[in-house]
Amino acid sequence: MQNTSHAVMSQRAESADSPDDFPTPPWATRALVEYIVGPRAVSGLSCLEPACGRGYMSRPLGEYFASVTSCDAYAYGYGELRDFLDYPFEALSHDWVITNPPFRLAEEFVERSLLVARKGVAILARTVFLESIGRYEGIFKERPPTKFAQFTERVPMVKGRVDAKASTATGYAWFVWEKDAADSSRLMWVPPCRRMLERDGDYD
Repeated sequence: MQNTSHAVMSQRAESADSPDDFPTPPWATRALVEYIVGPRAVSGLSCLEPACGRGYMSRPLGEYFASVTSCDAYAYGYGELRDFLDYPFEALSHDWVITNPPFRLAEEFVERSLLVARKGVAILARTVFLESIGRYEGIFKERPPTKFAQFTERVPMVKGRVDAKASTATGYAWFVWEKDAADSSRLMWVPPCRRMLERDGDYD
């Protein structure tokens, strides 16, 4: 019999050609702005969401940024059909790049985002993204995030949809690179905030 415990299922690996479609609950995106970056710091700025899926991250970003450009390598009916790693976005063309990328491509997304963004990059990823010699050598050694913000409450993500009743055993964190910040990394925690940041219509 298949073991379907949360701890085991959280280790599921997606195939190499999978779209890795695990939408972000909107409250987790609002937490980035409210507790980590700050609403005033992004007011009037532009943002690119390059793995937008059905727009569950783009829409809450639009509550804070002056403009949000949304695209994805797969056709979900929201945003432009563009592969972020192939499409020739100009360097420094957007103030921020903020996304929840396919985990297997997260390192490439970080590298590309740091070229495209003028002010900052924020990647939502599993906490274990902080691990591995490869990511240390490729990113963290020379370009560590200025903020590593661990969620204290779990961010449930399920394949193909957002679900208010979902649960998870997987920890998530925001990895943030602020280009005008001091050359040091700050460990932060996102306080319990789901109840405060959820809105009517988030799960439609």
